[in-house]
Amino acid sequence: MHGITYTELNQGARSLVTVATAVIGMVATATAPAGAQTAALDAAFPLNRPVLVADLDAAIGVAGNAGTLRLALQAITDQVRAPVIVVRVAPGADAAGTSANVIGGTANGLKTGMQALLAAEAQLGVRPRILGCPGLDSAAVTAALVTVADKLRGFAYSSAIGADTAAAIAYRGTFSSRRLMLVYPDFVAFDTLAAANATSFAVARALGLRAKIDQETGWHKTLSNVPVEGVLGLTKDIGFDVMDATCEANLLTAKEVTALVRTPAGYRFWGNRTTAPTGDLFAFESTARTADVLTDTIVSGLLWAIDKPLRPSLVKDIVETINGGLRQMKAEGRIVDGRAWFEQKAGKNDTAYLSAGKLAIDYDYTPVPPLENLNLTQRITDSYLADFAAGLAG
Repeated sequence: MHGITYTELNQGARSLVTVATAVIGMVATATAPAGAQTAALDAAFPLNRPVLVADLDAAIGVAGNAGTLRLALQAITDQVRAPVIVVRVAPGADAAGTSANVIGGTANGLKTGMQALLAAEAQLGVRPRILGCPGLDSAAVTAALVTVADKLRGFAYSSAIGADTAAAIAYRGTFSSRRLMLVYPDFVAFDTLAAANATSFAVARALGLRAKIDQETGWHKTLSNVPVEGVLGLTKDIGFDVMDATCEANLLTAKEVTALVRTPAGYRFWGNRTTAPTGDLFAFESTARTADVLTDTIVSGLLWAIDKPLRPSLVKDIVETINGGLRQMKAEGRIVDGRAWFEQKAGKNDTAYLSAGKLAIDYDYTPVPPLENLNLTQRITDSYLADFAAGLAG
């Protein structure tokens, strides 16, 4: 060879890019007066199809004057500007019919209702992670939404249905999912169309606030104790005293229902808990979301390694890619720490295992828990009077 030989090397660890989490997925109803307004609504939000809303203000303008869509979009807009994937469904003849439309299914090869959220990534290139059906979340709808959340590795927010605190706590006992938070009751806000105060879906504001926290702080921070914008009151009397375990708010949180409260610094959600079973590792909203974010970030960040020649250098690159991502998350305060490693033992990473084109990598991590209970000890003492006279002389 008389000249230059060019060789390109593409080995080495890659950088992990954290998946987008501040993406809302919502099912809603909407109707508009016949004519141009109906045509605009149908064009912007065709029934049973996922629609990516980037301009929330413009979407509110064509969201109709009846149904849940306009109010839900307004509640979200009060909190954040974030991508919202909307699936509009038709109201049913009764409540059960509406719930059936919200839950949806598959018709002619196309998913309908909330099932259409499962098609959002393929259709729109964006996966919804923060899920809800504000104003439509019956028990049947919530149960179905949990299934969708499991498939998307997202997190669902729903209302705790009940006329009072005791009923809401009893309702919570019907669910057992790490990917569900129940909230109680609803907010009151001013409705510009009705020119009066009206019920504002707490779930819609939870969706918007969750996206805002993801954008500004991170998915490792829970929904709890963050100001909620645009609200004027609560639909139920929820007593709140941060030092009283028997007040309504703390009775709710003790049973894994997130309460809506008014503090001296404004209205807030109060509660960190999912509906996971007692003693579950994913009792906190932040823990459940951390696990899902880590899973999707690592899996999507290692797609490049699939079908590469399985050599020791590839294994080193995979391990270092994961460790690099975990170090970055630790530096950002999103996890306490974590580590990935290669381990060889009988039945795992042995000769037969590797010869079959298989590789097993282990990793662990410690999520950041929320400070849910702060214990303060107060003592009275006369010891500070010991140098009283000296203080006067000084």
